[in-house]
Amino acid sequence: MEKSALQIARAEYQPKLPKALRGALKAVEGEPTQSVADQEEVQNLFPNTYGMPYLKFEPTEGEATSLAINVGVILSGGQAPGGHNVISGLFDGIKKLNPENRLYGFILGPGGLVDHNYMELTADIIDEYRNTGGFDIIGSGRTKLEKQEQFDKGLEILKALDIKALVIIGGDDSNTNACVLAEYYKAIGANVQVIGCPKTIDGDLKNSEIETSFGFDTATKVYSEVIGNIMRDCNSAKKYWHFIKLMGRSASHVTLECALQTHPNITLIGEEVEAKNQTLDDVVTYIADAVADRATRGMNYGVVLVPEGLIEFIPAIKKLIAELNDMLAANQADFDMIADDKKIDYVLQHLSEENAAIFKSLPISVSRQLALERDPHGNVQVSLIETEQLLAGMVGKKLAQWKKDGLFSGKFSTQHHFFGYEGRCAAPSNFDADYCYSLGFNASMLIAAGKTGYMSSVKNTSKPVDEWIAGGIPITMMMNMEKRNGQMKPVIRKALVELDGKPYKFFVAHRTKWARETEFVYPGPIQYFGPAAVCDQPTKTLILEQA
Repeated sequence: MEKSALQIARAEYQPKLPKALRGALKAVEGEPTQSVADQEEVQNLFPNTYGMPYLKFEPTEGEATSLAINVGVILSGGQAPGGHNVISGLFDGIKKLNPENRLYGFILGPGGLVDHNYMELTADIIDEYRNTGGFDIIGSGRTKLEKQEQFDKGLEILKALDIKALVIIGGDDSNTNACVLAEYYKAIGANVQVIGCPKTIDGDLKNSEIETSFGFDTATKVYSEVIGNIMRDCNSAKKYWHFIKLMGRSASHVTLECALQTHPNITLIGEEVEAKNQTLDDVVTYIADAVADRATRGMNYGVVLVPEGLIEFIPAIKKLIAELNDMLAANQADFDMIADDKKIDYVLQHLSEENAAIFKSLPISVSRQLALERDPHGNVQVSLIETEQLLAGMVGKKLAQWKKDGLFSGKFSTQHHFFGYEGRCAAPSNFDADYCYSLGFNASMLIAAGKTGYMSSVKNTSKPVDEWIAGGIPITMMMNMEKRNGQMKPVIRKALVELDGKPYKFFVAHRTKWARETEFVYPGPIQYFGPAAVCDQPTKTLILEQA
């Protein structure tokens, strides 16, 4: 396979490891933990893995060695930059513990475990994928590990390959599955450890111990580069309003980070919309006011950032979607039999009067998309809702009415963009290359410490790598109970943008000026070689959170 000059150069990059992961280590246990909510229910579901303590690794005397052990690894869910470095770090970690240790990758996600589809990951293979984007070393998938027969089928191949530890690299749902699997294997005495690694570009898998999920740094820098390019074009042509939708179904972290990097005129934060109990018309009016204000000073152009999941944050629509999800979960078989042109009528007949009225008030394109097939969790597929076009169209109609009323005299022409897949498989930034390698190496240390049901944790990440803190947290600590497909289930709670957090407060303090003026910042492409100030900076979110 032909490689680009950058690929060849990046292959030589040696990710940095924190001091806490060099040499021999000892595991220092902290306080016992409890779930973030629903403690009794979560404890009842996870009696063998609930309440375990925080864990921190510290240097000790001696050599880092262990008995020979085989380890399995799974890439689960959507891709995120840096996954290959997690696997590289895991490989190097277990080989440092014992050169006889072997690593097996299960093909195309958790389904590979159930279907016994695997490959051994040798040094030659690993070396081809160091510091590269994507998950193509073994592929990924979205098979849910939820049923005992899946666990038992997986255990068959784990025993056949003499695998004593399984590392699942994924987001909140994937790590929820890792926790369920760890609990089951411990309950039956299977002697298989399960360790999770936090992945998602959406940034919604985080807490005090998981400061950021891997891939967020790279993806937001990729999006910010392209947003900056659009801003430069916008400021050159001076005739378009660009509406840009960004990844983030359940949280607005990506949108907020890109705003902090580029200073757009308008940024919508879903969590703020929900907190203020805003309607769709409130959001449209907010944008229209900013457009009209800029027009009074001859600026008929600008940039609007929209989080992918904005619709679900509008309280009235959120309530509607919740009823829709429950109704469709209960009537899925009947719904599937109905012709597409009759589905909206069916939905209206089965909704409460209040939600039916809201459903009818929506543009037909949105109501149709809300009635589409759900994702594997039973949720609306918000990525299919063209929110950026919806808002642009509604703002245009409002401005047209204002023009008739003599309230607007400017021009309003729009361009629409959705940045999603463009950032998922980018070559990882130096931050993500280092962070992911550390997460994988740290996972090998958790295995050596005999832990199961833990997530690999690397903290203090706004500081130089030397000062990063390595350890682990029980996955149950992140759990709560939520309704999925009409049933209450244990899941890792998604981390939302904190409206009292420093990143959001910084944004609020500056957004009025960004709206009225043209304060665009052009970050440019990710830099891999050069001064640390250019190449190794973490996200604005991390810097502000830990300031």
